[in-house]
Parts: sequence; structure tokens; C-alpha cells
Amino acid sequence: MVAAALAGCAAPATALGGPAWTAQIATLLPTDILLIGEQHDAPEHQQLQREAVQWLAARQQLAALVMEMAEAGHSTQGLPHDASEAQVQKALGWSDRAWPWTQYGPVAMAAVQAGVPVLGGNLPRAQMRDAMRNAQWDGHLSPEALQQQYQALRDGHCGLLPESQIPGMARIQIARDASMARVSAAARGPGRVVVLVAGGGHVLRHQGVPTHWPADFQSKVALAQSGQAQAGINKETDLIITTPALPPQDHCADLRRSMARPASAPPAAATAP
Repeated sequence: MVAAALAGCAAPATALGGPAWTAQIATLLPTDILLIGEQHDAPEHQQLQREAVQWLAARQQLAALVMEMAEAGHSTQGLPHDASEAQVQKALGWSDRAWPWTQYGPVAMAAVQAGVPVLGGNLPRAQMRDAMRNAQWDGHLSPEALQQQYQALRDGHCGLLPESQIPGMARIQIARDASMARVSAAARGPGRVVVLVAGGGHVLRHQGVPTHWPADFQSKVALAQSGQAQAGINKETDLIITTPALPPQDHCADLRRSMARPASAPPAAATAP
């Protein structure tokens, strides 16, 4: 979920896949890290990620694949290229309930089969409550970007979160971005690129993972969006990829039902966007 009030103007969105998509990747190189933002329920976005991994790996340009969908501290390093999917899931501490393996398994396996490590990037769930209480995160973003983060959380939770919870949820988001930034930076290799796949809100240049790197750090942002590209998002990215619109779905109704059930720690909001 991406903040709705981002300003700016840049290159137009592009509908891509296959050779056209990899040709666009080539225009973003060289870079230390390529961030690919997705909409989690759009299978075309995971397909784009898999194609990027395969294309870079085939050219010996892929240093590592970092995934929001696994926690930091988990990796496939040491597994053989013919490791089974069960071995990869175990190594990554994969939660199929949170992140369906049928969607993300092909992305991870493309890297493993190419002999490239897959690294968990997300903040471990056990650390989220501490992050929620850490007011130091409030000063990380610019005031404008922090308000955009707050609004993204309001919108992403359909206005159902009490306003008192918004700052804590934003701290978790910022701490998650910091975790993915650390893992990605540590995985860099000369002449190669780290691919980070994460939700669209996490890759935004002035709000997400890139805010945790120094200004001279080399990274590029490709954002996949379903249907019409969101107005004003270009300022936050280097490339926008549009895919077909998804069938209409009342996500707010689903969220109301989910929030009506007894909550477990940490709060459900810790996994969004």
C-alpha cells in the first residue's frame, strides 16, 4: 500500500513482461541494489521478480535476493543449488500463512537454483513490539514523509485503526525498512546487484528502505502497480511497471472481519503494507 498524496513528475509508467521487462532492468544498471516493489496480491508482480532474478543470475550479476517475506537472520546460504523447496522453506523460516509459498516460492527457487543466496530481510516478529515503543524512529523521516506514512497506515487499514496506534505502527514500518536496508547493504558484491523484493510502500525513495542508506549509496527503484499507475508516484521511483487491474475485492470488509477476531501479538498492522 502506497501513500496517496505523493507529489512529483517523472517518466511514464510502462506495461512490461518478458524481454521488454528485462530490457528495462538493463537501463537501471549498474547499481548496488535493485528494489522491486509489489502489490502482494498481484501474481504478475511475483512473476516479474522471478524474471528479474533469472535474468541477472544468468549474467552472473546477481549477488543475492533479499525478501521482505522472510525474517532477517534466515538465509539459504550453504544450501546446494538442487535443494528442495521444503529445505528452502525451512532455511528461510517461511510462514506460508503470511506469505503463500505458491506465490513466492518460484522467486526464491530461481535464486537458489542459480546458486545465489536468498536472505530474509524483514524485522523479526519478536522485535516488533520493541520497535513500536521506540520513539527514536519518529525522527527518522522528514515530517512530510512521516505524515505520508501515517496516512498510508490509515488508508491501508480502512480507517479502522485508532489514531493512537498510528505512530506505533509507523515505527514498526520504519524499523522493518531499516532491517531490509541492513541486510541488503551487507549482501553487496563488486560488479553485482542485490535484488530486494518488498511491498510497494517499502521501496519508496523518500519514505522506505532507501532512507536508511547514505545519499551516495547506489540503488534503483522499480515499482509494480496493478491497473492505472498511481498519480504522482514517479518522484519516488526510477521505473513504474503496470500490470492488469485485479478483480474488484472489498479488502476493507475482509479487514473488518479479521480485526473482529481476537488479536495475537504483535498487532496485525505490523505486517502491512
